[in-house]
Amino acid sequence: MTAQPTDLTQPRDLVGVGIGPFNLSLAALADGVRGGLATTFFDQNPVFRWHPGLLIDGASLQVPFLADLVTLADPASPWSFLSYLRARDRLFPFYFAERFHIQRAEYDAYCRWVSEQLPGLHFGHQVDAVRWNPERDLFEVDFTQLDQDGEVEALGRAHARHIALGIGTEPYIPDPLKPLVEAPAAPVIHSSDYLDHRDRLLAAGHITVIGSGQSGAEIFLDLLRARPTGAEKIHWLARTEAFAPMEYSKLGLEQFTPDYTRYFHALPEHVRDELIPRQWQLHKGIDADTIAAIHDELYRRTLHGGWPDVVLTPGVSVRTAGRIATTKVELHLEHAQQASRSRLTTDAVVLATGYRERPLDRILAGLDPYLRRDGSGRPRIDQHHRITLDPEVTGSVYVQNGERHTHGVGAPDLGLAAWRSATILNHLTGKESYPLPRRTAFTSFGLDGRDRTRTVPAPRGLVPLTEVR
Repeated sequence: MTAQPTDLTQPRDLVGVGIGPFNLSLAALADGVRGGLATTFFDQNPVFRWHPGLLIDGASLQVPFLADLVTLADPASPWSFLSYLRARDRLFPFYFAERFHIQRAEYDAYCRWVSEQLPGLHFGHQVDAVRWNPERDLFEVDFTQLDQDGEVEALGRAHARHIALGIGTEPYIPDPLKPLVEAPAAPVIHSSDYLDHRDRLLAAGHITVIGSGQSGAEIFLDLLRARPTGAEKIHWLARTEAFAPMEYSKLGLEQFTPDYTRYFHALPEHVRDELIPRQWQLHKGIDADTIAAIHDELYRRTLHGGWPDVVLTPGVSVRTAGRIATTKVELHLEHAQQASRSRLTTDAVVLATGYRERPLDRILAGLDPYLRRDGSGRPRIDQHHRITLDPEVTGSVYVQNGERHTHGVGAPDLGLAAWRSATILNHLTGKESYPLPRRTAFTSFGLDGRDRTRTVPAPRGLVPLTEVR
């Protein structure tokens, strides 16, 4: 168990709700703030867990190991990935391994090591409500303490000057597929639970994977490698027009920099909303190495003649789905370009259909009278990742990975975790607790230089063709 705060009856400078990588990053950097901060972080899970159902053997992070919890804000932090390797006596093996992209399971182990050493983390604590107490100028945080089986042990309340919400995302299942999950006679599982059901899936006669992103590709490859040559019996379906590679060019990746985040935040709301869907290949494509590994495996299975018994079809959506004969699933498919429809009968389905941000409304219900919302009813979030509240509320509520509508596709990216945490702490403390870079991209994302800080000159020779409003 982690160390506990000495006295939860005393107000905390910061209470974090959720302990995923982003709030764990915030807790780790808060631990290094000069002068100290009184922090407490709650999570309902009994221990740190990061996508346990997708820790497939050999699966790698899609960001370099430098995108750990702290390094891009504080390379000397004792909570860096290199510090973890040193503590485990693994620095030299890592040095000779020459891996810039570590395995996903290793990232999970690193985060768990931090969570077991860092003080102020409360696992097995479910936050039920957050309210503002105007008489005390403090937030009230009600929580339920859970035992190892998830049963209620005790109720409690903490008080905080500031809140950080890091409640993460939840598996997304499209409406046509929800009836399958609600009556699971045949295995129909979301990719987030893949490893828990892998043996059951492999025992099925025919398997269908739905989804064209990285998770779908990794699961398809894992299933393919485990099935006998010539009797694979796997379908892989995707709505996208192709099994497309993720944008991974060096200049393309600059859309995951603080410079681009500031630029995106300054755009009008309707422009941001139109832009996000067009950026799908920045985060919903497939790693080029995974695509190559899939093709290599398929090609290997043709060496002695014949083709593997697999079907890979992009451009297909599932209109409706149902169960037949209790143990089978029937998918009604539509191909947009061909304007054609078909049916597919299968014995098992993996829904690699991604994740959605968990709604903030439940946890923020007690703050609703103070919330300022945008034209679509979403919380307004300022450049400091802080929800805009009525001026009567003197504390701040910061958001981690719940602000894609205001900060862009980089919101869920691990590479921006340390920078965002440092930004939050600098604002919270009112000082430069962590000096941050003035410029982070070679690309100038706007014509008028508004995406730059004042200390960095705007590009020369660029004159707006129209007045910027």
